[in-house]
Amino acid sequence: MKQRGERIVALTAYDFLFARILQEAGVDLILVGDSLAQVVLGYASTIPVTLDEMMHHARAVRRGAPDSFVVLDLPFLSFQISPEEALRNAGRVLKETGVEAVKMEGGDQRSCETVQLLVQAGIPVLGHLGLTPQSVNALGGYRVQGRDDATADRLRQQARALEASGCFGIVLELVPAELAGEISKSLTIPTIGIGAGPHTDGQVLVLYDALGLNTRFQPKFLKRFADLEREAKQGIERYVDEVRKGEYPGPEHSFSANRSEAKVSEGEGRGVSGGEEGRGVGANRSET
Repeated sequence: MKQRGERIVALTAYDFLFARILQEAGVDLILVGDSLAQVVLGYASTIPVTLDEMMHHARAVRRGAPDSFVVLDLPFLSFQISPEEALRNAGRVLKETGVEAVKMEGGDQRSCETVQLLVQAGIPVLGHLGLTPQSVNALGGYRVQGRDDATADRLRQQARALEASGCFGIVLELVPAELAGEISKSLTIPTIGIGAGPHTDGQVLVLYDALGLNTRFQPKFLKRFADLEREAKQGIERYVDEVRKGEYPGPEHSFSANRSEAKVSEGEGRGVSGGEEGRGVGANRSET
């Protein structure tokens, strides 16, 4: 896509239904991001989320988007201890979730050695430079990276080193637009920006931010493409109101003793738990 000058579209996903929507909408790359920690699990940062939690959600995403290119974010301390530990964890990810690749933050010498080991073992790696949220405490907060000459030079060098180590692409987060464009032009592998301006080879956003489900988060780089928080709240308020007034369920939502009603509408029998029985994953649901 980079060679053809085509923009790469990436979004995060954490569950079956949204993953299915992303695949149907034509998203090129689905990232099971460690942003899961904040937007789904309610942690204050990405640091607490575990590898098992990430893999649990990755399996759901894989089921929802079986034909998409899915990448899992290796969480904090799943790859920093040693290259061998990173290989073991990344191998588990591919074996147990069905995703095609992993993403790994950092571009220092040790990070590059880890990338080399993973790639040699047949595990594709997406790099990540600029603001690396797992290192937010060391960086002094969520700040744009690369505004001074020294940091900009370091990012240029690390991007080239990650490419040489075998990364198939690099996420550039919170990097000045000019620097991100310069790095993108200097590499043969694609860059995917978030808060890095329009000159990268693709863009990624956290899905809940892009859809307006997380309105308390309002960074400069974010554009909301929907207002689902308002829509969801209004829908729930209507449900609350109709249940309390006795308007729902009405006759059209109720079953009679008539045995001719053998076939029920889509999803009946699922119950509150929403288990696999009665749901189906594909065509079986539409046949009910």
